[in-house]
Formats: sequence, structure tokens, C-alpha cells
Amino acid sequence: MSLDKNRFEKQLSFLVEIDKMKSVFRRTMLIDLTRRENDAEHSWHFALTALVLLEYAKDDVDITRVIKMALVHDLVEVYAGDTFAYDEAGYVDKEERELKAADKIFGMLPDDQRDELRALWDEFEDFKSKESCYANAIDRLQPFINNYKTDGYTWREGNVNKAQVYKRMDAVRLYAPELWPFLEYVIDDAIGKGYIRP
Repeated sequence: MSLDKNRFEKQLSFLVEIDKMKSVFRRTMLIDLTRRENDAEHSWHFALTALVLLEYAKDDVDITRVIKMALVHDLVEVYAGDTFAYDEAGYVDKEERELKAADKIFGMLPDDQRDELRALWDEFEDFKSKESCYANAIDRLQPFINNYKTDGYTWREGNVNKAQVYKRMDAVRLYAPELWPFLEYVIDDAIGKGYIRP
């Protein structure tokens, strides 16, 4: 079998471009408080968290599909940047920025891979399949744990309140409900310690 040079060049260009994810820093701090987490680290941690906590998914899900979503869900941030979960102003044009970025980043790939990875990204964003619902729950849970383990660093920095956290974490209640008592405990404890405003 001979290498399709044009196909490989597109794949290689895409892989080089997505290396930029390592330079897109999020608001979430690493648990050791040495620096902020980058998008690549978040995507890896999200994928592994989804795998480890799979038994708590409300529905039977295709974990391979969930892991694929974890790997592609933030690729658009190479161009669109990261939008802090509690930044209401940042959400005003988030969808527009990310759709434009999705066209650009996935458009670098050969057509079949462009369509596959874009479909996974769209599925994650649509929040309709059981895989995307579980994936979204875990995408919210991973930074939640980091926030708690850093004494509420990002919550305190963003002046986040209880209602905002409950709204953001509702996907866990709906799609990984066995974990909900843990989240309620953490939220109450974080309020008591001053990490989250009442």
C-alpha cells in the first residue's frame, strides 16, 4: 500500500496545528497550584475521568465514543480561545466563534476525517445523545474537582455563587446521578469555607 501524500500532508498539518492546544490556558489551576491547566491537559484528564467513572453513567454508553468526544471537544479553542464557564459576557459570541473555528480546524483534515471529527464535536455540543450527555457531565466534573482541591481558586477568582455552580453542574445530576450527593457535599463545604458565595 502506498502512502497518499496529499492525505498525509493534511493529517500532519492538522496534528501540528492542534499542538497549539498546549498553549491555550484555562482558568482552572492545577491541583498543585503551580500554573493554569491547558486545553490539552484538560482533554486528557476529561477522557480518563470519563473512563474511570463510567460505572456512574446513568445510561449504558459507548465509552470509545465518549473518549473521542473528549479528545475533540476543545480543539476549536485553538482559534476561539477558552471561555470561562462562569463568564456570561464571554458566552455572548461563544457559539459564533466556535462554529467558525470548527470549520477551520476540522477543515484541515481529509474529507472523511473532517466529517467524522466534526460530527463528534457537533454531537458533544448538541447534548442529545446519551454519550454526549455523559461526556458533558464529566467535562463539568473534572474542573469542579480541581476547583475544590485548590481551595476554590477559580471560584474565588471569578466570584462565583452557589446558583451558578448548581446550574453548571446540573448535567452531573441528570447523567451521572449517583455522583450528585458528592457534588452537593462539596458545594456545601465550599460555601462554608468561603470558596463559593452563598
